[in-house]
Amino acid sequence: MTATYDTRSGDADTASAAGWGTEQSRLVTWRDPITTQTTAASMPGLPYWRAVADGHLPPPPISELLRTRVVEVDDGRVTFTCTPDASMYNPLGMVHGGAVCTLLDTVSGCALHTTLPEGVSYTSVEIKVNYLKAVTVDSGTLTAVGTVVKAGSRIGFTEAKVTDASGKLVATATSTLLVVDLRGHTEHSRRSSTNGKPVS
Repeated sequence: MTATYDTRSGDADTASAAGWGTEQSRLVTWRDPITTQTTAASMPGLPYWRAVADGHLPPPPISELLRTRVVEVDDGRVTFTCTPDASMYNPLGMVHGGAVCTLLDTVSGCALHTTLPEGVSYTSVEIKVNYLKAVTVDSGTLTAVGTVVKAGSRIGFTEAKVTDASGKLVATATSTLLVVDLRGHTEHSRRSSTNGKPVS
């Protein structure tokens, strides 16, 4: 295969190159994420994720982008599956490590979310990932499990693992997450907007 290369622009002339293979694409659809977030904030984490798993509520848009699906939800534990395709490949011919990291970050956070009451959210502070095995399309469906190690009032600690279709361990992670009580923030905002006077 021979490709022309424009040294002035630094771009390969793919239009005139032969052998790049058939151009591929896929359609990604999702529901309004703001509406989804509002619904999530109005429910405790456990029933919210059970509703998503049962198909009663739409999944977050990132789920559609990365082809993930929540398949099991318990208190302090969630399981997602992910079916990678070639759109997630890096230049080395394998699924980008960032996609696997995102999967680990997702189940880590969602596991903690299942322990939180209505109006309490979370955000990742730190995640440490160990990559143990390369992932390709031939790896098949990945299964990611997130488990809460400790759910504190301000900080949560979780761990996660990803296995391929054969059951081999692909990657592991430990995560630290900040617990954010949005109820107090909302009340503070309401008081501030009325010069400290409660809204009747």
